[in-house]
Amino acid sequence: MPLLRGLARTAAVAGTATAVAGRVRRRQDAKFARQDAEAAPAAAPAEAPEPAPAYAAPEPPPDNTADRLDQLKSLGELKQSGVLTEAEFEAQKAKILAG
Repeated sequence: MPLLRGLARTAAVAGTATAVAGRVRRRQDAKFARQDAEAAPAAAPAEAPEPAPAYAAPEPPPDNTADRLDQLKSLGELKQSGVLTEAEFEAQKAKILAG
């Protein structure tokens, strides 16, 4: 019989603990819900963002012709001054013209 009495006591303690924990949880949930409800009107309502268009045309690449010309001019000056070899000049020129 002592074993049965111990099991019954354990079940009673566990059941009581579960009931108390559930009650505490419900009270805390209600408290936080009230706090959230009080704070919600104080916050400014956020405007809904505009929906993205179903299809947006890609923007055309920027016209960087003037930038390319400036790069080619400075590259030519580096070649004339002897900083770049002919092979380096051609490689860099190809990169500029390709990009």
